[in-house]
Amino acid sequence: MQQVQERKAAAAASAEAETRLQVLMVGLGNEIFAIETDMVREIIDPVPVTRVAGARAFLPALINVRGNVIPLADLRLRFGMPAAAATADTRIVVIEIEIDGDPVTLGIIADKVYEVTEVSSRNTQQTPRMGLHWKPEFIRLITKWNDEFVIVPEIARIMN
Repeated sequence: MQQVQERKAAAAASAEAETRLQVLMVGLGNEIFAIETDMVREIIDPVPVTRVAGARAFLPALINVRGNVIPLADLRLRFGMPAAAATADTRIVVIEIEIDGDPVTLGIIADKVYEVTEVSSRNTQQTPRMGLHWKPEFIRLITKWNDEFVIVPEIARIMN
């Protein structure tokens, strides 16, 4: 009997582990977003940008990261939020995502980087269809962190 209970407890613990997601918490305006750490390559201070004529508003420039030229994304604009000037807390989160089967490296402007933490599906909320600044298909899930709602975005979908 005790072995059965131990197996059930182990299975429950295993299921719990499968529902945890390690994320990097970043701020954009008054919103907090969680970027999955498996796509984060590094966090850098702001660097000089090269504007690209005719580029999409949310992908306005290129940056040089250790000799690699990568696009720079401003998710604030993609989400319909107002643009903001850089501050002492502004960072660029360099990520790698897959688009059409190919790995793509890009930088995302973050107003602030908080910490790496875990979120659990136990705290997952339904994505509302109304009242958001962005399209529901841009959101993988909404969860809670430090008593605040946090959005885990679908970065590849946002970039397409």
